[in-house]
Parts: sequence; structure tokens; C-alpha cells
Amino acid sequence: MARRQEAKGWVFVGPFLTVFALTFLAPIGYAIYLSLYRDQAFFGGSVFVGLDNYAEVLRDAKFWESAGRVLAFLVVQVPVMLGLALLAALAIDSARLRGAGFFRIALFLPYAVPGVVAVLMWGFLYGDTFGLAADLNKLLGTDAVQPLSGSWMLPSIANIVTWEFVGYNMLIFYSALRTVPGELYEAAAIDGAGAIRTIRAIKLPALRGAIVIATIFSIIGSFQLFNEPNILRTLAPNVITTYYTPNMYAYNLSFAGQQFNYSATVAIVMGVFTAIIAYVVQLRGSREAL
Repeated sequence: MARRQEAKGWVFVGPFLTVFALTFLAPIGYAIYLSLYRDQAFFGGSVFVGLDNYAEVLRDAKFWESAGRVLAFLVVQVPVMLGLALLAALAIDSARLRGAGFFRIALFLPYAVPGVVAVLMWGFLYGDTFGLAADLNKLLGTDAVQPLSGSWMLPSIANIVTWEFVGYNMLIFYSALRTVPGELYEAAAIDGAGAIRTIRAIKLPALRGAIVIATIFSIIGSFQLFNEPNILRTLAPNVITTYYTPNMYAYNLSFAGQQFNYSATVAIVMGVFTAIIAYVVQLRGSREAL
């Protein structure tokens, strides 16, 4: 009887495990396999090199430049984006904001816009010879507004990502706030707690888990930065290089340089870095919750 029940369980779990193995484990395993080999320039074929590709990545100045760029992007953009999302969620949940439903939908709408369309739209706004930036320069009689220049490019990309994902993170925070029991608010009101005190004593503690999850998602998204710089590269090819981000570096190594083994190595190294940082954030968030 117990074996029959176990067999029935595998019938339900089996399809998921099959899809998981084919779409997740198999690509990772193949990437690891590729990273252990290197193509021979003169003799053709590939030869097993062990961890030599990983050692080369760790010495690669282009890799570290791109990794440092996305790390700087993460340190600045993620707190700004999550801070705005938190303020929006608290405002909508406060019951003092008129048209809260409208603002909730309006903030979430950019997330519904396809990423490529969003970048193209902002790219037309950023253009030096067309769009809003060019119009502002003509109006002011200066070239001060240059979103696609070297010093402005990373903030310009951060602005696009923030516009896209503030509503998504706001919805995560707002959903967490809706699970807070009403009795806690009633008790706080009886004790004479004001709005600020209620936020600090009730709402922020209730949001701790959601903040950790949103932070982990944002960290992963930052290290996966690809669409925005890759599309904007057509407008600013001298600013955005082929190794502007690690994902762009791996992509161009593979599809433009035909260096599949080294590209797989770059992807594996970035995956490990991302997993470590995300785990540290999760571990720290869990300890603070305790």
C-alpha cells in the first residue's frame, strides 16, 4: 500500500522533475562541461584544460571592469528603486491617498510594457539629435543634457530599470502589508500611536520578509543586466562596449567571437558570484528577522 502511494506521488512529481532537469539542470551541466574545454587554434577540435578557463577569467581585465560596473549599478540603483517602491506601497496602504487603486495600476503599468519596447521608448527620449534630450538642449542653447554620454549612461540605464520595476516591487510590498491583521492597527490606535510610529512598529517589521525577497530578486536582475545596454548600444556604440556588462561580454564572446568555452566560463563565474551575494543577503535578512 505504501509503495502504491509512493508511486502515485512520483506520477505527479515526475513531469515537473523532467521539465526541471531538461530546462534547468541540463543547460547548467552543459555550460560547466564547455567551461572545462578550450578550442585548439591550429589543430581544430577542443582539448580538456580543467580550470584554466576559470583562472583566465579571474585575470581578465574586461570581465572585472564589467563586473565592477554592474556592482556599482546595484549599489546605487537597487536601494533607490526599493525605496521608491516602499514609499509608494506605504502611501497606497495608508488609506489617506485618494484614488489609491488608480495609482497602484499606474505604477504597475510600466512593468507590463515589454522590456525591449521600454528601452526603445527611453532611447528615443535620450537621443542627442532627436527626442526630449535634444529638444531640451535646443531650448536651453546648450549641450548639458546628454543621457547617452559616458558619464550619464549608467544613470540613464538605472532610470529605465527603475521605471520598469518600481511597480513590480511596490506590488510585493503592498501585498505583504495587506496581510497585517487589522487588530494590530486598532491596538496601535488605542495606544495613541501616530502614522510614523505605526509604520515603524507594525508595517516595517511585517515587510521584512518581502524586502529580503525583493532585494534578492533585484540583485539577480542587476547582475543579469543585458537588454537595456545592449539595445542602447546602437545609439551610443562608442560608450557601450561589447563587454559593458558580464552578460553582454558572455553574449558577444559566444555569438560574435565564437568563443563558446570561454563564454560559458564567464557565465558560470557570474552565476556563482550572484548566488553568493544573494545567499549572504538572505542569510542576513533571516538573522535580523530572528
